[in-house]
Amino acid sequence: MKIEVWSDYVCPFCYIGKRKLENALKKTGLGERAEVIFKSYELDPQSPETSGESMVSVLARKYGTTEAQAEGMTANVAAAAQEVGLEYNFSKMRPANTFSAHRLAKWAEEKEKAAVMSENLLHAYFIENREIGSKAVLADIAEETGLDRKEAEAVLESGRYGDAVRADVEEARQLGVQGVPFFVINRKYAISGAQPDEAFEQALRKVAEEES
Repeated sequence: MKIEVWSDYVCPFCYIGKRKLENALKKTGLGERAEVIFKSYELDPQSPETSGESMVSVLARKYGTTEAQAEGMTANVAAAAQEVGLEYNFSKMRPANTFSAHRLAKWAEEKEKAAVMSENLLHAYFIENREIGSKAVLADIAEETGLDRKEAEAVLESGRYGDAVRADVEEARQLGVQGVPFFVINRKYAISGAQPDEAFEQALRKVAEEES
């Protein structure tokens, strides 16, 4: 089965949703039958590459709340992340533009390293609180993924794979995607957001039955 996943590397629910999908594939025993394809999506294309502003202050401004209320929001998300084994620390997170990260992931896909790169980018941002809008940091992550650093730097300094990223974003728009994560299974079933584990398991089993 083919599972397409639209997500962004600064989307907290995207990492949670990724874990939920992985857990469902493991629980249903369908992991070996699934081809997972990662698609680009930008939550905030206007975000600066790096920023000294805290994520709490960004959220407070975005939603018109106090910073205390924004901290409450992040605490709820961190609790949801903890349920799938992820330890988020929002106090150390900073906004980042992810366009270059998505370009790097497209290059990694050509090198058959898409899954590892996507995991490493999400882990770098949410667990290690690294600045994934920085090209130097992205080159580090490429090297950690087992890819050639010099080649990664050349990709990042060029505009390569930008069209592929924009094509994914446009495809999401045409599909009516309003937010991420967004999962499409065999171009027939869609799951929006980090749904309960049962939703993923039911969808996977249904598709598996149809394929059989």
